[in-house]
Amino acid sequence: MTTATCAQTSVDKFLVEKAPPTIFYIPDFITKEEEQHLLNNVYSAPKPKWTQLSNRRLQNWGGLPHAKGMVPENLPQWLSVYAQKIASLRVFDDKVPNHVLVNEYKPGQGIMPHQDGDLFYPTVSTITLGSHTLLDFYHHINSTDQRSSGSASLAERHFLSLLLQPRSLVLVKDDMYKVHLHGISERVTDEVTDLIANLDSCKDAHTGDRLTRETRVSLTIRFVPKVLKTKFLFGKSKR
Repeated sequence: MTTATCAQTSVDKFLVEKAPPTIFYIPDFITKEEEQHLLNNVYSAPKPKWTQLSNRRLQNWGGLPHAKGMVPENLPQWLSVYAQKIASLRVFDDKVPNHVLVNEYKPGQGIMPHQDGDLFYPTVSTITLGSHTLLDFYHHINSTDQRSSGSASLAERHFLSLLLQPRSLVLVKDDMYKVHLHGISERVTDEVTDLIANLDSCKDAHTGDRLTRETRVSLTIRFVPKVLKTKFLFGKSKR
């Protein structure tokens, strides 16, 4: 299934019914040729475009989100086309995503459980390139759920995972975006268990399998509502 096909198909058929509201998982959202085209563009970006963190490196496209507003930059064509196609699924209502975060995860790298926060419209879309990963969801430590008391361990608060396979698109919204935490554990292999809510939509993956990670690149495509029309000089007040 190509992106064009998905854009013409109701996203409802891709609802992950075994997850709380609301997650959609679309396998093969892009073709292998599109995947390679995107990877080529990611790795041909100028070196200063990369930001190195302790557990991964990333690129920001579209501007740098900020509480005072984002100074916008036009997305390059190779990203804009996918922002438009995801917009056509109507998961951002009538909005077109204006920001893309590119993350590179080597085997053994991940990201700690977190919430994306209110800088973004409360929906996140992610295209996976190169390798699979497990996206894990956790009850918030302040949740009224008894498993989420202050004494509960991270493992005890984990309640659901998604297997994100190469070329797939995942859409997360509602409470799964606003209330729960999500993260990627730092390991080199993943075990397929019955906590994977979208397993019936994944190819060649069965309970009990052990999957070896390779380098994964994710395109996290979002809409930043607060955008500045002119550049803002941070730290300086207008007189």
